[in-house]
Amino acid sequence: MSKSPFFSWFTGALCCLLLLTEACKERDPFSFTEAEIIQEMKDNKNYDKLLAYGQSVGVNTDKQNNVFGYLEELAYGHKPAHVRHFEEIKKADTTAIKIAGVRLARGEEIERVMTDLEPRFPAYQQLKKHHTRLAESGKADSARLVAQALNVYRWINRQARGAERLALVNVRGAYLVGMDSTGKEVIRMNVIVGKSGSPTPGLDTYATNVVTYPYWNVPKSIAIGEMLPRIQENVYYLERNGIEVLDKNGEIVDEHTIDWSALSEEEFPYRFRQETGEDNSLGVMKVNIENPYAIYLHDTNVRTLFDEKERWRSHGCIRLEQPAQLANFLAGEKILKETFVEDAVATPEVDRKPSTLPFKKKVPIFIYHLPADVNQAGQLIYFDDVYGLDKGAI
Repeated sequence: MSKSPFFSWFTGALCCLLLLTEACKERDPFSFTEAEIIQEMKDNKNYDKLLAYGQSVGVNTDKQNNVFGYLEELAYGHKPAHVRHFEEIKKADTTAIKIAGVRLARGEEIERVMTDLEPRFPAYQQLKKHHTRLAESGKADSARLVAQALNVYRWINRQARGAERLALVNVRGAYLVGMDSTGKEVIRMNVIVGKSGSPTPGLDTYATNVVTYPYWNVPKSIAIGEMLPRIQENVYYLERNGIEVLDKNGEIVDEHTIDWSALSEEEFPYRFRQETGEDNSLGVMKVNIENPYAIYLHDTNVRTLFDEKERWRSHGCIRLEQPAQLANFLAGEKILKETFVEDAVATPEVDRKPSTLPFKKKVPIFIYHLPADVNQAGQLIYFDDVYGLDKGAI
């Protein structure tokens, strides 16, 4: 029977506590105050070593007299920039932080303690090496970008703690990476994300289920800003695109009975829903993620753009290169055939209704704007600021 990540951490932490208790004998390690820990670290030179280590991995805070705060930053980071919605913010593991502080006070080597405290994600470890290299070679601007990426992975270490799997979407790179509980990459794919006029927001959230053959409930901004002018020119635009008109009660309305010329942004009592099927803008499946912006991870009816360099083309949602494979990864089991999309495209004449496939556990989803990351070979890659976020454009 395999042991959970929490069981492994708990066993290691218990061993550390036993060793510390044996070393102290006369005193419970948890009875040490932060001031006492700082003083002992200064006496054994670990305090200055800790600050130097933090700088080497991109942490340079003003918490000089708050060793627990400094250790928390090293392990769990701070909120990444440009994230508009957090579904939940988890507290740091104060027990792990206290254990690390006591071990440093007892003179253990910095690297050994940090190995147990910091994220063990392979990408994080590779980024650490790149940061050190850049900092030592005087490339401060590049090191700063890598430091931002290191903080993102520390924050993920906080937010995904205890999760069996997670997915990270880097909007600046237009790709998705699925990782297991140790941060090991399991799946990677290109994605299509929001264009500059409708950017994909930063989200820290969860995936809850997959919907096959979904309706597309058209956002009001798209319905009024893009579709209404076309309908006013030719009402058959709705029929050609499989779009139904619903009233405030959710009842379907005959579009030919509506005076479209009288409607405007201020006077628009309807909503649009695109019928299910191959021509649906969401394709034949979507992954629901919790957020207030109607952002999904979904298939698409235009599957020819994933190899393009410019993949910032959507209204904000995230189109998936391998939707069925991602659904199975997030579910932790095979809920769809690997050829689900291809089979649906091959039989468009079959009438299918929406079906929801819930996950047994919600899965952390991180939609961030990383300026740098590593590829599958561990090489450092930089990404353009596609939305001008760092310049305050959006």
